[in-house]
Amino acid sequence: MKSCLGVRQPAAAKWYDRPDCVFVEFCVEDSRDVQVKFDKSKIDFGCVIGTDDIKHENTLDLFGEIDPKGSKHRRTDRSVMCCLRKAEPGKPWPRLTKDKTKCNWLSVDFNNWKDWEDDSDEDMSRYDKFSEMMNSMEGDDLCDLDEHYSADSDDE
Repeated sequence: MKSCLGVRQPAAAKWYDRPDCVFVEFCVEDSRDVQVKFDKSKIDFGCVIGTDDIKHENTLDLFGEIDPKGSKHRRTDRSVMCCLRKAEPGKPWPRLTKDKTKCNWLSVDFNNWKDWEDDSDEDMSRYDKFSEMMNSMEGDDLCDLDEHYSADSDDE
């Protein structure tokens, strides 16, 4: 029996806000047995990673309500991206969680964060393209999210 068997810990995650959705990325490489449950005011995430079978579990009590049926997730080799469809589109979320307490495993994804209330047409077009891709996801087919991550890298 492996020494880490049964060890449970939260997965590192980052998030950002958009007019219709909130995106949460759980940073778990080579995950398996991924489980994501969307409720109107919370999400539950779980997976197993590595040869030591390290179990990650996160429960997020959300700042606002979401549409569980309209929310989706996608697993890649590097992470699990969740698209949470807002119950009240157009209302910004100043934080992801209901509680103002800082979680040491949760951070803002500054590479994708936008003050979308003042967005230009070009920025919204990029968001619309990614949102369209997330909305068209079905089943367990993997899609390449690398294009989305590199599209906002203005640091080069």
